[in-house]
Amino acid sequence: MRPGLKLLLSTTMIWAASPAFAQHAPTALSGSNVAHPEKWPAARSQGLIDPATEAFITELMATMTLEEKVGQMIQADIGAIKPEELRQYPLGSILAGGSSPPLGAPDRSPQAAWVATSEAFRKVAMEPRGKHAPIPLIFGIDAVHGNSNVVGATIFPHNVGLGAMHDPALMRRIGKATAEETAATGPEWAFGPTLTVPQDDRWGRAYEGYSEDPAVVRAYAGEMVRGLQGEPDTKNRIQQGLVAASAKHFLGDGGTLGGVDQGDAQIGEDELIAIHAQGYVPAIDAGTLTVMASFSSWNGAKMHGNKSLLTDVLKGRMGFEGFVVGDWNGHGQVPGCTTTDCPQTFNAGLDMAMAPDGWKGLFESTVAHVKAGTIPMSRIDDAVRRILRVKARLGLFDPARPYEGKAGVMGNAEHRAIAREAVAKSLVLLKNQGVLPIKASAKVLVTGSGADSMAQQTGGWTLSWQGDGNDNGMFPNGQTIFSGIAEAVKAGGGTATLSADGSFAAKPDVAIVVFGEQPYAEMRGDIATLEFQPGDKQALATLRKLKAAGVPTVSVFLSGRPLWVNPEINASDAFVAAWLPGSEGAGVADVLIGDKAGKPRRDFTGTLSFSWPKTAAQFTLNKGKPGYDPLFALGYGLRYAKPGTVAALSEEPGFDASSLNTSVYFAKGVTPKPFSFATESRITRAPIDGPQTQEGAQQLRWTEGPARLSIGGGAPINLSRETNGDLSLQILYRLDSAATGPVRLTMGDSGGFDATSLFTGETGTWRTAKILLKCYQQNGADMNAVGAPFVVQAAAPLAFSLADVRIVSDPANSTCPGSK
Repeated sequence: MRPGLKLLLSTTMIWAASPAFAQHAPTALSGSNVAHPEKWPAARSQGLIDPATEAFITELMATMTLEEKVGQMIQADIGAIKPEELRQYPLGSILAGGSSPPLGAPDRSPQAAWVATSEAFRKVAMEPRGKHAPIPLIFGIDAVHGNSNVVGATIFPHNVGLGAMHDPALMRRIGKATAEETAATGPEWAFGPTLTVPQDDRWGRAYEGYSEDPAVVRAYAGEMVRGLQGEPDTKNRIQQGLVAASAKHFLGDGGTLGGVDQGDAQIGEDELIAIHAQGYVPAIDAGTLTVMASFSSWNGAKMHGNKSLLTDVLKGRMGFEGFVVGDWNGHGQVPGCTTTDCPQTFNAGLDMAMAPDGWKGLFESTVAHVKAGTIPMSRIDDAVRRILRVKARLGLFDPARPYEGKAGVMGNAEHRAIAREAVAKSLVLLKNQGVLPIKASAKVLVTGSGADSMAQQTGGWTLSWQGDGNDNGMFPNGQTIFSGIAEAVKAGGGTATLSADGSFAAKPDVAIVVFGEQPYAEMRGDIATLEFQPGDKQALATLRKLKAAGVPTVSVFLSGRPLWVNPEINASDAFVAAWLPGSEGAGVADVLIGDKAGKPRRDFTGTLSFSWPKTAAQFTLNKGKPGYDPLFALGYGLRYAKPGTVAALSEEPGFDASSLNTSVYFAKGVTPKPFSFATESRITRAPIDGPQTQEGAQQLRWTEGPARLSIGGGAPINLSRETNGDLSLQILYRLDSAATGPVRLTMGDSGGFDATSLFTGETGTWRTAKILLKCYQQNGADMNAVGAPFVVQAAAPLAFSLADVRIVSDPANSTCPGSK
């Protein structure tokens, strides 16, 4: 669940409405958004209902007030509720959103802080009140690739890599390890498995899916549920280190038009069933205790308000007896609703609303709606029964928590070994011209942005929502890819040298270049083209430099999806898709590094669970349909024992998305398309060397004032989603001559505020400023139509050098200059 998103105003990105997008977009389909249950596969929840539990629930509900019942249906985020507030508002659940910290601690905290938070909320919730025994909370968290919110946890590969393993049995072991590390920190509920079937790789959540092929998702769903929860008839799960699963996101989140996050799946019912529903049958049959509703729509109807799917299909035809939970304020997107008032969602079949910051208002309005008859009491009783059933089957009414705070669980050797095995099995060999495996006795150069970066190899949903801002020290139990390679080579008598830029003093036998996408999660991960590093091919430059020096080169590509990398493949002697492998970088070395003689220690076994694009425009995936012609098809993957050749590939991307850029305004000395500088005559501009790149900055000097400089151009851009998501404008600059008068920052002609403090003080050193987009909005900027995202107005002489201006997602150290 995302932190800080108070309201999602739009599900359409600016590029989704552009002519360039329309040229390559799938044809929008119109159709019904009312499901026909008889067409859907049948299933039945296993292990949830037994006479003793139902009798216990009936007796308990008979003594509960309306307010207590409604409270069970509301979930608040720990960043927006205090434990003592549970005395007045008897809520049924809390969650920790993607960047919500434990009480009194930073968001990147170890086990003890999370245990203390869980205990603080549980202590108040279990105080005697009313005419019945206390009702326990259920605490949920996004343990989507391990308990990835917690410092010291084992971080497993993201699902995009796990799908390439094609190993359901290993998925169960991963689920069990994740459950143990979740229970050990306090939460009893993991928001997974994600059963999406992504059909457009531009979607920023594509890496949360196991595959574009529903058969892979179907094979994994039940095994992951069993790993998290145990077998369906298991009792007292939390006492055994097991937690509740949440199959998500029901339904069609991977099929939205254009791959737009929270968008509209404009597809027919048969396709919705055949592609997007297949994972839910085995998950329900395996006894998943909860199902999470999707943000997305189906043919215009929001899933949080679609009764035909939530009630008639899921709870009826598919026999689901657990409870349906919403996503982060997802109910507020239902027409006629707000985040604090939405009877429609409960009447549609949602049992528990995730109301992170609007929980109090939603509680009060829902009580009022029941009293007014807007929500039938029968609907309330059904939802509460389902919630209490799950709590009972989890063992939450038993106060014993033997796993909570248990030492030796987080990041232990057994769990790390499972993760390392998963890394090795997930690697897919796309090309090998005899350079792999590498002799352990070789002189190996290791370079690239991802070579020694835990943040890049773990990706989004790791210690924070977007996964950025994480340094290697935050992973005390992890190992970078370079460290794993160095360890393997040293054991064989060779050497491994880390080089930041690919330079070397003595020519190596081979170079391993580790590169790929920077961390991202939903929203910021949505892209306009599948081309890797369009207009800024840093990795390709390194590969070509090594090739020109006659160094055999192995590319290890870190990404949350297949991307168009034809030039990089051409420049490599071997190319490995490593996805987002998580904390165990040694799993990469296990396959790439052979013995002293160059014999494999372990062969590649991974094969593509997502087809690989032939052009950057091949994102409108008619996967499995006639005429679809990817570069590498589903199931492709070379092995040492089964080699193959890859001919030279076309380096024409087939799609120029540079004009669709909405977030990078200045980088490496230039303004990328569609942006450009506009300066008045009183301002001079000259190229200078940047902090890392020759002529990678521009010096800007106000000879006198007032004068205005801006970066803009093209059509106005919509930054409302970024604003609501607490994103920031980041400026990398060097103050050369301090301001001699007031300085203002604006967006376009509005939204200005006093930023003089950013342009005073020490001169001659590079500094970074991060300004929340909300600062501009709060000062009058129209974030729905931003003509110039970077404007500086100085009233008197000033000089500074600019190296980079872009939007970033990590809120750490973001400010509002001039605010009191």
